[in-house]
Amino acid sequence: MVVLYREFTTQAQIDAQYDVDLSVPDYGVYAGHYVEQSRLARHRLRSELDIPYGPTRDERLDIFPAARAGAPVFVFLHGGYWRSLSSKEFSCIASGPHAVGVTTVVVNYALTPKVSIDEITRQARASVAWVLRHIERYGGNPQHVVLGGHSAGAHLAAMCLQTAWDEDYGLPTDPLAGAVLVSGVYDLYPLRFSVMQPQLQLDDGVIRRNSPLFGVRTCQTPVLITWGSEETREFHRQSEAYLAAWSACGNRGERSPQAGRNHFDAIYGFEDPMSPLCRWVAGRPALPAATRVQSPAPR
Repeated sequence: MVVLYREFTTQAQIDAQYDVDLSVPDYGVYAGHYVEQSRLARHRLRSELDIPYGPTRDERLDIFPAARAGAPVFVFLHGGYWRSLSSKEFSCIASGPHAVGVTTVVVNYALTPKVSIDEITRQARASVAWVLRHIERYGGNPQHVVLGGHSAGAHLAAMCLQTAWDEDYGLPTDPLAGAVLVSGVYDLYPLRFSVMQPQLQLDDGVIRRNSPLFGVRTCQTPVLITWGSEETREFHRQSEAYLAAWSACGNRGERSPQAGRNHFDAIYGFEDPMSPLCRWVAGRPALPAATRVQSPAPR
């Protein structure tokens, strides 16, 4: 018997754990929620849509400015297993933060198989660097940027946390005030044996370079790791494993399983200003003066 990953010997076993559409009775309910609530958010909230942060058409982001200048900032990276969805299905994420005075940025990026996961990771990092340098023009505080992501977006946020910001971008070593990772995949290896492999096109190099579980660095950014109690055991395990690796480096991390939530409604809390997710985002303090991000001068 050939073992593919941990105790799994067949693709069907891996798909049962990682094909998240199979984990709920009707994924369409959640897809419809994202679309409708995002439409309402764009109607109700002031927004600056499709702002380029890079040279390609997919490298765009949507900004939902808070009512006051100098507001804290929440940057959100969406899920979809790197192969589906866009920023527009996740405008709803801005609803809760806006109500508590936080500017929200929802990032769009290119998808597989059009581009590789290496390139998507690069785009995620570039979007965060753009926000740190330019968000002051939109009323946000570059010293108070919290990064968040869901599913594949949580993976990308974790990859951002291990970025050499000083060497690669000329930014402070730890420029983020916090990060919240929801229902992430932090070891990509099992997906190589899943139904998604034809689109993801994972090989040993891609997996090694893009599995944040094995690339944690010492980092001053506090992290909240959360997932739904109704998710498959592999999503529980991956989250716990990443938190253990994060903490083993002396980093600050908190765990917060969400009772009764599944893979898709684990982010509904971002729509509610009173939720623990929104309170955690809004409660991150600004960076100390030693790690201040310098915004470019207006042109």
